[in-house]
Amino acid sequence: MIFGVWGLILIVPFISDYIAPMLGVHTSGHTVLAGGIVLAVSVFPVIIQLLVELFKAIPTELREASLSLGATKWQTIKWVMLRKAGPGVVSAVVIAFCRVFGETMSVILVTGNVAVVPGSLFDPAYPLPSLIANNYGETMSIPIYDSALMFVALILFVIVFVFNLVARYILRLVEISSI
Repeated sequence: MIFGVWGLILIVPFISDYIAPMLGVHTSGHTVLAGGIVLAVSVFPVIIQLLVELFKAIPTELREASLSLGATKWQTIKWVMLRKAGPGVVSAVVIAFCRVFGETMSVILVTGNVAVVPGSLFDPAYPLPSLIANNYGETMSIPIYDSALMFVALILFVIVFVFNLVARYILRLVEISSI
């Protein structure tokens, strides 16, 4: 929510006043581009926190052993720390992006909530989490609408599931190449 307010105050006006006119486009700033920027910025704290915890979990003995053998700090980071933390780094990125896939409120605030398929980065959008959040209260009166929203939730789940499968495959490749 905080990132959505930040995007609404800074990113949306910046896009409408500077970026869009520079490219010859007229827009209100509530665009796919604004949603992408807000989500890109909101993923960093999650990745950073997970990486900090990951690097804290690496035994200090490994670092000390590398340094005692004459390796520089950079060599220790490159050949010991990153090699040991490689699969965890991939996992941290996957966890962070899966969290962002379901982000609702910040996207609602900056994308415009117009139920049309966007044709460019400067068009408003209606992301799947926003569709579910905006319309779930109406499902009590229209049962078929409830089914449609559950199908949208299933689509969102499948997207996250496929992303996790691809990430697991990449993790296997990283683990195999580090052996």
